[in-house]
Amino acid sequence: MSRLSAKDFHPEVLKLFDKYVHGLIPRRDFLKSAGKFAIGAATAEGLLQALSPRFAEAQQVRDNDPRIKARFVEFASPQGYGTARGYLVQPANAKGKLPTVLVIHENRGLNPHIEDIARRLALDGFIAFAPDALFPLGGYPGDEDKARELFPKLDQSKTREDFVAAAGLLKQLPEGNGKVGAVGFCYGGGIVNYLAIRLPDLAAGVPFYGSQPPAEDVAKIKAPLLIQYAENDERINAGWPKFEAALKAAGTRYEAHIYPGVQHGFNNDTTPRFDQAAAKLAWQRTVAFFNQHLRA
Repeated sequence: MSRLSAKDFHPEVLKLFDKYVHGLIPRRDFLKSAGKFAIGAATAEGLLQALSPRFAEAQQVRDNDPRIKARFVEFASPQGYGTARGYLVQPANAKGKLPTVLVIHENRGLNPHIEDIARRLALDGFIAFAPDALFPLGGYPGDEDKARELFPKLDQSKTREDFVAAAGLLKQLPEGNGKVGAVGFCYGGGIVNYLAIRLPDLAAGVPFYGSQPPAEDVAKIKAPLLIQYAENDERINAGWPKFEAALKAAGTRYEAHIYPGVQHGFNNDTTPRFDQAAAKLAWQRTVAFFNQHLRA
């Protein structure tokens, strides 16, 4: 059976799915509205299942791949959660100190796809650390719907401090070279933008289709940014003109790419919104950007 792509779905179904995965409409509203676009033997439930992640099929690097060393690491949560946890991955036979990258997940916590992203970065010669924002609530529950239900229960002020602490962990890591970059997707892209404002020593940031920071805070950004957007992403792209104007006014080093004809989440190869050509190019740019700014 051939793999489905975004072109196999009515555009309105994709918009509904985007609202659903970001908590803007409940499951029942998605099913009710998407049912209008079900054709033949298809059902609204079938559309939802077809759009949902298939982690095993998309995995690129196994967790026991001999080329990497991977483990879970707990660290202090500075604002009242007690303990936080993340997935630390590094090349197995690296020589010398390596650049480090904080990997920030979408609004579902540390799922298998983000773990795989961390392993891919290790194969590209980085030490990658992917915290799980849901750890204080028991961690990623193994189910995307349950993860989305848990996410609004987080205190985001505390969660953001956990990501700040995770960046500090990487900066002090004995195997690291002291330079920390950050890459994030959707919710995680917004956190990358937040960290760029919060951390003057962040060495590079790559937000994928992330929400923009307040314009008045943009002048605080010292890190170079590689900003990646999908053309068919009205919700996120609405904030780009104001963000770009603030970046230009502040003289911030940045480059931005809007990938034509693709959907929010185009880099996530576990769902039909994945676009292979755009994702390949965006990832090549990401790795090159980190090589440029984290290895010097």
